[in-house]
Amino acid sequence: MKRIHSGGKAALLVLPVLLAPLLTFAQTGRESSPAALSPREFGQLSRSLSEPGGYFDTDNLISNEASYLHVLGPLRERKLTGGAFLGVGPDQGFSYIAQIRPNIALMIDVRRDNLLQHLLFKGLFAAAPNRLAYLCLLFGKPIPDGLSTWDQRPIEELVKYLRQTPASAKALEAATRAITPPILASGIELSEADLATIRRIHEAFFEGGLDLRFTSHQRAPRSYYPTFEDLLLETDLTGRKGSYLAEEASFQVVKSLQERNRIIPVVGDLAGTQSLPAIARYLREEGQVVSAFYTSNVEYYLMRGRRGATAEDPFHQFVRNVAALPRDGRSVLIRSYFHGSWGGPLDQSVSGYISTQLAIPLDRFVGEAEAGTYRGYGALIGSRHHLAPR
Repeated sequence: MKRIHSGGKAALLVLPVLLAPLLTFAQTGRESSPAALSPREFGQLSRSLSEPGGYFDTDNLISNEASYLHVLGPLRERKLTGGAFLGVGPDQGFSYIAQIRPNIALMIDVRRDNLLQHLLFKGLFAAAPNRLAYLCLLFGKPIPDGLSTWDQRPIEELVKYLRQTPASAKALEAATRAITPPILASGIELSEADLATIRRIHEAFFEGGLDLRFTSHQRAPRSYYPTFEDLLLETDLTGRKGSYLAEEASFQVVKSLQERNRIIPVVGDLAGTQSLPAIARYLREEGQVVSAFYTSNVEYYLMRGRRGATAEDPFHQFVRNVAALPRDGRSVLIRSYFHGSWGGPLDQSVSGYISTQLAIPLDRFVGEAEAGTYRGYGALIGSRHHLAPR
């Protein structure tokens, strides 16, 4: 499996004409509502789409992209619904899922730990009837009486309850008892080491609580990274709170997909030759088009490692993988740009944020890549085809 390299100047990359041009699918490719998968089917699908795990230098328990909701306006404008959602990382993708309401979601990460974290989330969704119960189970806090009365309360009141209510070892033990059976029954085979990793991840949320931040190995913590609370209270560019935990209806969208085994964790390298091509084949067989593909800032690492325009070049292979995905005229790629990684803020950047979310139509991305437009990371993030922020 390919690894992310570091160092080296970005060389001119001119791609050959890629396979899988823009596809127009029937209405069923976006609007159908497939039946639930059994645990056996869920486990088999995860295994068949996955490859051996790799390493990345973060303990990526939560996002460090405070701007993650800033693309919700363009997604709404394009009326993106149904189809398939592809995304990396832990739970920030759930907020995109809550808006798009896809038929299936595939959560892809080179680290097996991310798959295990998604099984933790799966157990929490199974055990929690609503948002507050989910958050209490996640942080090891007692669940209050009259739980259903919290369904219509604003997220600020849930945060206030969590702030005022101490976590306890007893509540954490109760949460572990509640979520372990659905995790074990998920259909994914787990070793004792896997279960220990799930416990370690859960304990990190217990210890960090609402103040938990993204952390990196061998790099000092960044005080400007958002906390879990910050991410909960973030808004889109219209001022509307858009986290999947901000409103009960959004939470229930994700919970329903989890219960139907339609959110599939996958171990995969986006610049590899196994997982993403297998996902493309699976989606074609199922008649599904990609509505959105959220890649965070993976492209930065792939382009930083480029050493020439060869068939083995990681960014080259990533583009080939994207080109093979079934898509239509509404399909988009969502990427994140951190201002210090290449230059300063972009026109789409919002004052006070170190990250910028960018969305580009998938066909535009593939077309520019085929034309050799991306001579470096600056050309990638500076594409004139990024959707205007709303």
